[in-house]
Amino acid sequence: MAEYFSRDWLALREPADHAARPESLLGPLNDALAECATPLQIVDLGSGAGSNLRYLAPRLVGPQHWTLMDHDADLLAMIAEPDGAVTIARQVTDFSAGPPPIPHDTSLVTASALLDLVSADWLDRLVTMLTQWPVPVLLALSYDGRIEWSHPHPADEHVRTAVNCHQRTDKGFGPALGPDAADYCAHAFADKGCRVMIETSDWQLGADQAVLAAALIGGWAEAAAEMEPQARPMYQEWASSRRRDIADGQLHLSVGHCDMLVLGKH
Repeated sequence: MAEYFSRDWLALREPADHAARPESLLGPLNDALAECATPLQIVDLGSGAGSNLRYLAPRLVGPQHWTLMDHDADLLAMIAEPDGAVTIARQVTDFSAGPPPIPHDTSLVTASALLDLVSADWLDRLVTMLTQWPVPVLLALSYDGRIEWSHPHPADEHVRTAVNCHQRTDKGFGPALGPDAADYCAHAFADKGCRVMIETSDWQLGADQAVLAAALIGGWAEAAAEMEPQARPMYQEWASSRRRDIADGQLHLSVGHCDMLVLGKH
């Protein structure tokens, strides 16, 4: 079964997600979409509670119709109807069996925080499907394995290594690509002759994002302990120390992500 994410977690991360996304990919994307009939037909894979829609729809030119696909019907039901010339359809979809069929009249395929959850086989099937006809693809906020702190703690590298191992465990799609996903995906599209553009979209977390940072630190400590149960006390001590530093405004945390725009074959 594919991994479920709570409404609270998705709401907590949305401001950091939106702040991190690079504007530089929007110009080439809108140029590519200018050739499409309107309303634009947009498929959003793993829509969750609609964060990708809320970020991207106001930044695309012209009327749009979004098909929001997710395995969690409750999250899809929460997504409000957008204002303006944007309409939506919700589609409960089981991604664990493989990528869902994409209609050939689709103008754009997009996803946010999805790539690092899927397996190499799942992603290969998606790339093969999306390169059978020219369709732009925007894949946002893929975790790339980088965790950087403004000042070090002796356990930081232990945590990062264990977390990245946990990221590669099965999330419901087979062994996950985790921090290797974006690089793997970029090469897969490039091998099909596509133009691939990548920009960093790192989370920048300090005292103003202390609640998100604390939740993230706790989640990392638990993930690391799952990989190394004998080291659980060390990871718990690390998490307590890092939470105190964040709350005291003494720490800045950068979490590596990237956004990828794939345009048609050369």
